[in-house]
Amino acid sequence: MKQTNSRLSMERKNGITGWSFISIAVVMITIFYFYPMLQSLILSFKTGTGAKLTYTGFDNYIRLFSDITFRTAVKNTFIYLIVQVPVMIILGLIISVLLNDSKLKFRGFFRTAIFLPCVTSLVAYSIIFKYLFATDGLINSMLLNIHLISQPIMWITDPFWAKVTIIIAITWRWTGYNMIFYLSSMQNIDNSIYEAAKIDGASAIKQFFKITIPLMKPIILFTSITSTIGTLQLFDEIVNITKGGPGNATLSISHYIYNLSFKYAADFGYAATVSYSVVIMIIVLAFIQFKVAGEKNG
Repeated sequence: MKQTNSRLSMERKNGITGWSFISIAVVMITIFYFYPMLQSLILSFKTGTGAKLTYTGFDNYIRLFSDITFRTAVKNTFIYLIVQVPVMIILGLIISVLLNDSKLKFRGFFRTAIFLPCVTSLVAYSIIFKYLFATDGLINSMLLNIHLISQPIMWITDPFWAKVTIIIAITWRWTGYNMIFYLSSMQNIDNSIYEAAKIDGASAIKQFFKITIPLMKPIILFTSITSTIGTLQLFDEIVNITKGGPGNATLSISHYIYNLSFKYAADFGYAATVSYSVVIMIIVLAFIQFKVAGEKNG
């Protein structure tokens, strides 16, 4: 009986010690993370500015369905999502396979070079891309010099090419991020599996599709979800490269939220509503991705 009481006392003491370590973090996360989330949710049911906010029920959410600018922002964002995320994942997989080859020289250099864009300043790299893809920029000069084009491409001012520029920019920045995850996952795959496949006569391509991809499904699912979330929150590149133009042709949802809050006549309630529409999109898309990948891998 004494041993049981002593054990319970020790467990209680350990529990108190554990909570004392994490209590500050829990309080800080609650104050600066969960409380603002709750307040923004309440705000999404109101309209007005400053202290003159009035409760309007679901009016803001109903307004979403008739908001042409919101529909344009959603369409643009989903174009980025549908095109850029698969390209980034496929590129990341191909690069990680190449850099996982033990016979490749200067692997460390190549890994660092491809990962470096992920740690560059969002604003700095966006401005550099803006100048590179300007009508008289380096990209057009190079394409003209090698005779791939006969006249400069309007990368920034043409609706189609402006989207292409944004997709190139975010692919350049984030492919290395996924590559690191894929590399670490590949290095955890037992080499004996590949050796057995070679003995059975499996080619490198068959090994990739039959061994590497299936064993990496969980990490591919993770990167596809994080890439989806990142693309739905796309902001810096749009603001600094195209400013949402020409004529809202590159406007993203996050940029629209910013405009509603600080550029147009401030409507923080409706901006919060648009923000929560992004939350709903993320939940739905993440659920679909989990279902497509299979619950075992989720």
